[in-house]
Amino acid sequence: MNATDILVFNGTILTMDGQNRVIPDGLLTVEGDRISSIRKNGKGSIKAHKEIDAEGGLILPGLINSHTHAAMTLFRGLADDLPLMEWLNNYVFPVEGKMDADFVRVGSLLACAEMILSGTTTFCDMYLFEEEVAKAAKKSGMRCLVGEVLYDFPSPNYGSVEKGFTYTKELIERWKEDPLVDIAVEPHSLFTCGVDLLHKANDLALNSDVPLILHVAETRTELEEIEKQYGKRPVQHLMDLGLLGPHLIADHCVYINESEIEVLAQHKVSVVHNPESNMKLASGFAPVPEMIAKGVTVGLGTDGCASNNNLDLFAEMDMAAKLHKVNKLDPTVMDAQTVFRMATIDGARALGLEKITGSLEVGKRADLIIIDTNKPHLIPMYNPYSHLVYAAGGHDVKHSIIDGSIVMEDRKLLTLEVEDIMEQAKEQSHRVREWVG
Repeated sequence: MNATDILVFNGTILTMDGQNRVIPDGLLTVEGDRISSIRKNGKGSIKAHKEIDAEGGLILPGLINSHTHAAMTLFRGLADDLPLMEWLNNYVFPVEGKMDADFVRVGSLLACAEMILSGTTTFCDMYLFEEEVAKAAKKSGMRCLVGEVLYDFPSPNYGSVEKGFTYTKELIERWKEDPLVDIAVEPHSLFTCGVDLLHKANDLALNSDVPLILHVAETRTELEEIEKQYGKRPVQHLMDLGLLGPHLIADHCVYINESEIEVLAQHKVSVVHNPESNMKLASGFAPVPEMIAKGVTVGLGTDGCASNNNLDLFAEMDMAAKLHKVNKLDPTVMDAQTVFRMATIDGARALGLEKITGSLEVGKRADLIIIDTNKPHLIPMYNPYSHLVYAAGGHDVKHSIIDGSIVMEDRKLLTLEVEDIMEQAKEQSHRVREWVG
């Protein structure tokens, strides 16, 4: 037979397909950017330009970080242990006002390095100077959905909101044919965006056939502010504005009730859960088990490093499972397989990318990672899902393939010069220290 491009063998494959197939002693081949075959039992006579021996480990879909602010890696630890609004208004917004494109470039490259090293192959970003985020993702070989954050006040990138829409339209046009980079329209939140901005953002998303993404009901303070300003709760406000639909990705959704969950499900709105950020900022418990039970697609995100403080989705999975168990006083809530789906196929579905990534299936893009399980903390292994959620960490990812290209091999990044990026990040941190006095 003809030689395939990449052959991955000698590992247990967790496909995360519709049947949740698990293939012991599995074999997977990659031709071009796609998975060409998946089967059991050795490599046989298959020839490949590149062979990767999983050495008995786990072969998984790459993880999907469904909500983050990549360049906030440069704010890691800047203003910890503060309430969200104080954190935003007294630290984040003021320092963001002094950022420039080079700052975002460095922070985003640092984020891409951290994410690849911890098993993430796709991320969804909302921030400033998003052209630089898209370029960083492209350089690193990562898949991404990104969008420029829009506010009712001037941005350090584009200035007035009208120019923000122009910037977003240019992003959509510039990246529309790219195999790795997709663009979304991203108003920040209901408390930073007025009715006119939200209507215009929604129209642009629908007319451009791209997602609309915003923070929704993240804190009790936000809930009270929206009720005071509009006389209604956030989900009702979104519905009255005509923003609810399968194109909408709502980040957080901590303060939503049972009837609002029904509304989100009916309108096929996707939600992204960010448990570590919600815990660290003491925002509360998003009703994720209830959302999943009602059929809402829920992905998993880290949020930014200023409120987490890492981009490791393995840590996020562990927290997502345990947070809801203790909140419900029920150890059966948020079982390991459910949480792992949030970080893979359900994350892809939340971002509208489920046809190309999120599971290992013939014809899908070859986005996969290999976990080295030959370590004391991963032996013995009775249930691979439990190991991934409760025992494994980002440091256990040994190889990463994105869009058919090997981006990490034996823990070495092949697309980025990590040492150089870290030095640039240290230089940028001097600027941050000056900004905060």
